[in-house]
Amino acid sequence: MGKGGGEAVGTAGDEKEVNLAAWLVSVNNLKIQPFELPPLGPHDVRVRMKAVGICGSDVHYLKTLRCAHFVVKEPMVIGHECAGVIEEVGSEVKTLVAGDRVALEPGISCWRCKHCKGGRYNLCPDMKFFATPPYHGSLANQVVHPADLCFKLPDNVSLEEGAMCEPLSVGIHACRRAEVGPEKTVLIMGAGPIGLVTMLAARAFGAPRIVIVDVDEYRLSVAKSLGADEIVKVSTSTQDLDEEVIRVQEAMGADIDVSFDCAGFSKTMSTALNATRAGGKVCLVGMGHNEMTVPLTSAAAREVDIVGIFRYKDTWPLCLEFLKSGKIDVKPLITHRYGFSQKEVEEAFEVSARGGDAIKVMFNL
Repeated sequence: MGKGGGEAVGTAGDEKEVNLAAWLVSVNNLKIQPFELPPLGPHDVRVRMKAVGICGSDVHYLKTLRCAHFVVKEPMVIGHECAGVIEEVGSEVKTLVAGDRVALEPGISCWRCKHCKGGRYNLCPDMKFFATPPYHGSLANQVVHPADLCFKLPDNVSLEEGAMCEPLSVGIHACRRAEVGPEKTVLIMGAGPIGLVTMLAARAFGAPRIVIVDVDEYRLSVAKSLGADEIVKVSTSTQDLDEEVIRVQEAMGADIDVSFDCAGFSKTMSTALNATRAGGKVCLVGMGHNEMTVPLTSAAAREVDIVGIFRYKDTWPLCLEFLKSGKIDVKPLITHRYGFSQKEVEEAFEVSARGGDAIKVMFNL
């Protein structure tokens, strides 16, 4: 991943093949160009990418060269939702062999800082994460990655489903942070890709009733087809907030124990805070706005706990178990598929950025 960085020709272990990758060169400018891989370390594997999804952060980088406080300052290979097939293993790798199909967890933590030692490695300040500047991503023919971050796929789980472990991990980490279980009703603000995987995760965690809210009728219809108990269409106007809180509570038909804001706007967070019962919990998942104006005082007076999430930790094994058992089906979320040509890469990102009926756009390499 970030170990690479040159634009020379060739790949580790195969001098004849040019390893190509999708480089973010400038605003709205992606180019398929050679990507030189680093030498294979003893604990690394070389993976031929087979499925790579487009994330909202990828689109942010394409449109603005930044996502939150991460800024692209030089050309960067894009992509981080991925799965592929092992082509070569390092000398000390004992758990994987060439030919294994794997899903890749995209972040390499330091394992030395207090966060890593305390088990919260997702907060590592020295994290090297696919397609987060200055580290390169995985929309490439091949990548080199630590073997312990490559998880073998069960026989009945496809490579596309393996790539979906990355967004699904966000939902699973959120449900763990919010302590979702069989006795917790769940409200989800936002029916985009992350809202939908959070809904699927909440159901798998045992949530008995789930209400999902969005401004878009199509995405709400998708949520309903995936198992939402009730859907509520709202407006973007803050003037409608109080009335919409009542509608959301009526749709639940019971106290709202846990709310997830998967959009991250002032209105969605305010709705979540006001709709959640006293003593309940609100988990902020989406990052639509860096700053918000929300009713914190009234939430505090009702002892509504607020938690945030950043990426995930130790989620791939549970993702794969849910997919293997059928408790979660992510296949309906993959709405568009593209190959790996210059034209298709450009079109895929345009479709993903446009939204509409596009939920998850997937590359098949």
